[in-house]
Amino acid sequence: MHNETNINGTGALNVTSTKGVEVSEEALLFLKGSVSTILIPSFYTLVCLLSLPINICAVVAFTLRIKPKKPAAIYMLNLACADLLFAVLLPFKISYHFGGNNWIFGSLMCRVVTAAFNWNMYCSVLLITCISVDRLLAVVYPLDSLPWRTPGNAIMACVAMWVLSFAGTVPLVVYDQTIPLSQLNITTCHDVVIEDERVLYYKICYIALCCAFFFLPLLITVVSYTCVIWALSRVPRGILGHSSRRTRAVLMAGTVLVIFVLCFTPTNCLLMAHYLQLNGGAEAIEESTGGSYVAYLVLMCLGSLNCLLDPLVYYFGSSQCQKQLASTLRCEKMLEGCSGLSFSGLSSR
Repeated sequence: MHNETNINGTGALNVTSTKGVEVSEEALLFLKGSVSTILIPSFYTLVCLLSLPINICAVVAFTLRIKPKKPAAIYMLNLACADLLFAVLLPFKISYHFGGNNWIFGSLMCRVVTAAFNWNMYCSVLLITCISVDRLLAVVYPLDSLPWRTPGNAIMACVAMWVLSFAGTVPLVVYDQTIPLSQLNITTCHDVVIEDERVLYYKICYIALCCAFFFLPLLITVVSYTCVIWALSRVPRGILGHSSRRTRAVLMAGTVLVIFVLCFTPTNCLLMAHYLQLNGGAEAIEESTGGSYVAYLVLMCLGSLNCLLDPLVYYFGSSQCQKQLASTLRCEKMLEGCSGLSFSGLSSR
């Protein structure tokens, strides 16, 4: 029995029934090809090897070394924890691709790992947005925001971000995503799904996720840093620490912008465009086949780079983090002489 198969931007090769599942020759070539079995897992391996020690050090530093706790430090600690959990789950994905796209860890673990990829992206987006809003309040409304910028409120905000991002990925674990393929004698995870009522289900799910957990936070983040830079540009020259604070704000905004543009925007735009195109019916689905699935996987790889770029947010966003790094590397004098990258707490010495 032959089943029509197509490739789309959802992260799945769609088939029309579970009875004698067979996929097209194009899909088989992809599942056996070097892109999915060598290049992608090699990239994930590099990310895992680099991000694990970096984020472990970040969690230890924010937990034990950086005191007293400030709202920004609390947000960054949670961001480091999210990146660390993502890196811990990466070996499952690496093993799957290196093993010829054969999932051996069971249906439940497939759902967990699949949801973790989306969960990490949206949790990181929400936490970075919290950091941006915190910078806005600290710079533009330094006195009025004091009652709000407390460690207790920061902890509650982090809990809310974890709950929201987790709730957003729950729909992704409702359906079983492991499908056995007799043609290759493998069991795929999220690479093949049954094309039935799930198309509409995933359409509603992904569009809602993209709008609520990416485009809205992106707007808030851009507006926040624009207001911060504008407020600092109005401060008269000659005030102690003014130049370093403005440089710090520009570097922080630039880092966050790079993370959004490189790691989050391409994947979300591809998903949004694909599901909006599904309004055209079967013809539109066919037009979205081909290279879009390969592009989707490549963009997901780029998205995992946020685990390596987030430490730049810690460095530019926390003077205490910079001091700890300077102390560890024994380069306090060099940092004090570099006024462009030093915070007012260091340059005032």
